[in-house]
Amino acid sequence: MSEQSTDLRETVRERYAAAAVKVTEGGSACCGPQPVEVDENFGSTLYAADERAALPAEAVAASLGCGNPTAVAELREGERVLDLGSGGGIDVLLSARRVGPAGKAYGLDMTEEMLALALANAEKAGARNVEFLKGTIEAIPLPANTIDVVISNCVINLSVDKPAVFAETFRVLRPGGRIGVSDVVADDALTPEQRAERGDYVGCIAGALSFSEYRAGLEAAGFTDVEITPTHPVADGMHSAIVRATKPTTSDANSEARNSDGACCGVTACCTPSETSAGPTLTVTEAKSASGCGCRS
Repeated sequence: MSEQSTDLRETVRERYAAAAVKVTEGGSACCGPQPVEVDENFGSTLYAADERAALPAEAVAASLGCGNPTAVAELREGERVLDLGSGGGIDVLLSARRVGPAGKAYGLDMTEEMLALALANAEKAGARNVEFLKGTIEAIPLPANTIDVVISNCVINLSVDKPAVFAETFRVLRPGGRIGVSDVVADDALTPEQRAERGDYVGCIAGALSFSEYRAGLEAAGFTDVEITPTHPVADGMHSAIVRATKPTTSDANSEARNSDGACCGVTACCTPSETSAGPTLTVTEAKSASGCGCRS
């Protein structure tokens, strides 16, 4: 990774660490946790009132996304869901409710402060089917072919290596698996310099791909049925958008066979009911890809 990419990643980490600390330490007896300051195009107001009311106030206050991916991912009972850049856990907790006790929701984040906040929120919500992983979205610490749905909320645009994110997302999805992502996407006519003029990198703007770049990146990773639907403007020529795509059912058959026997990490049938019903957990691992999975000892 280049020095500039390392600096950008650290800038993102620092911004989200500060947001988590603000939520954790900014509460008061009368008013509760203070929300992170965002405009009307970002944050918890993009969720339905009944969804916000069912979650811990801290999870709602820490929301920094540009959409509501759980509303478009069509989650089903018993599915395994992975949220890339899970932050304070709002989308993980909503996903856990949708997939039910037979399913599981994973959150992946690189920021220790956000992970601590997310775990506390899961405990407050009484979520029994969630797990949070420490790592980067460019090197997901889960085995191949183990996740049914990958979601993300205004995080992929923050990555300094988006092709790696697309490739890793494709790897961890089961054949036939899908993505339902909210992200900021730019008009094709805008240059990277013009995107940078409209907002900073950590504000979900400067790192955004164009519509054609996003589609090409997903297709290069192997995805099919790519749909990118703008929902609302966030800056001139920049849009919050819903991104959907599917991993073909014939993909990685050999890889699936290799991972079907003995791979655990809380994502295959090797886990007993007592392990999956013990409540929210945090698996801290160095970021790994296909060769590592962050199993608990």
